[in-house]
Amino acid sequence: MTMWLVLTVQVIWPGLCLAMQHYPTTWGHYDMCKSQVYTDEGLTWDYMACQPEAADMTKYLKVTLDPPNITCGDPPETYCALENPYMCNNECDAATEELAHPPELMFDFEGRNPTTFWQSTSWRKYPKPLTVNITLSWNKTIELTDDIVITFESGRPEQMVLEKSLDYGRTWQPYQFYATDCLDAFTMEPKTVHDLSQFTLLDIICTEEYSRGYVWKYDKTVRFEIKDRFALFAGPRLHNMASLYGQLDTTKNLRDFFTITDLRISLLRPATGATMVDESNLSRYFYAISDIKVHGRCKCNLHANSCVFEKEKLSCECEHNTTGPDCGRCKRNYQGRAWSAGSYLPIPKGTANICVPNNIGPVTRVCDNELLRCQNGGVCVNNVRCQCPPAFSGLLCEKPRCESEGGCSSDSGSDPGLTQSPLLLLLTSACTLLLTRL
Repeated sequence: MTMWLVLTVQVIWPGLCLAMQHYPTTWGHYDMCKSQVYTDEGLTWDYMACQPEAADMTKYLKVTLDPPNITCGDPPETYCALENPYMCNNECDAATEELAHPPELMFDFEGRNPTTFWQSTSWRKYPKPLTVNITLSWNKTIELTDDIVITFESGRPEQMVLEKSLDYGRTWQPYQFYATDCLDAFTMEPKTVHDLSQFTLLDIICTEEYSRGYVWKYDKTVRFEIKDRFALFAGPRLHNMASLYGQLDTTKNLRDFFTITDLRISLLRPATGATMVDESNLSRYFYAISDIKVHGRCKCNLHANSCVFEKEKLSCECEHNTTGPDCGRCKRNYQGRAWSAGSYLPIPKGTANICVPNNIGPVTRVCDNELLRCQNGGVCVNNVRCQCPPAFSGLLCEKPRCESEGGCSSDSGSDPGLTQSPLLLLLTSACTLLLTRL
């Protein structure tokens, strides 16, 4: 029997390991907040860390421009092409729908022909700088999950700053600087996201990658690279999300770096296509943006898997006995212990850190993943109980269930239970060790 089991293990072991290697690609969804499980006490809830699905967050924002009268069309203007100063057939007129370019056209559906876009007034007050602040506000904390992409219909600006706020626009921090000449514009050495490492990921850089030269057909976008920064921990194809989530879980500065309530695009100098501005034809110089993409999710502190948009406001649909726009406090009568955010760890379900009723007194820690480990394959649930496999019972799953049923016997002629096999226990331990290393 033992030899047969050894041969079987040798045959299935590569398949087991291959299956384990696929786990990281599915980790990190955290789309369920709880599920019902059967225990010795009957049907009960198993709580897990959870978060909403990522979505297009531009559907839920409010946009403001400063100065407020910077949009073209009042009075009507005629514009010339940057690359051809004699091609002056583009008209902007706010009073005519077909010729108007209001801010909301930065967020409408792309793919229509002709392209829709917002456009500024021309640089008619040169040499006074032509500057515009475009502020995107959500009135809610948002966690970014993909690159921020700004698509220009005109030439990409020669100087620009992307800024973020974490306190609803009261204070601002730069995300990234953009310029044709970083040293001249911002006294910063030019860099790209590929110059960053795990240790310098939070550095604010100036890049020349999205500002140089005339705009060509495929050269209209300006990016803030979120996924390239994720890849510093999760690998080039983001396969090792466990590593990234571990870092986000334990490093507040890193988590805050990808969290915003507002974004501000500061346009400081339009594309000129040359070293000198043609003062005889200032209608060539302006800003025009056809699309802005911001993908992310509501921040719910891992206590909700959905976020609703009601009365022009986003809010989390909180679970785990929590409440608030971000599930940032315990519900009334559920303050038996201090509120805590959920945790991504341990992979793949995380830790819910639920709020508990007031009247149950201090919560006793029955188990954890350090010193009070559940035995024989048991799983610690919210530090208050071990979820034991069918063959074991007890506070830490330390007792074979047959002991409580009149004794364990293996002389009936049948094979001993699999839980009694040292070889299978060794296999289980090896699998557990491999999972923790992935």
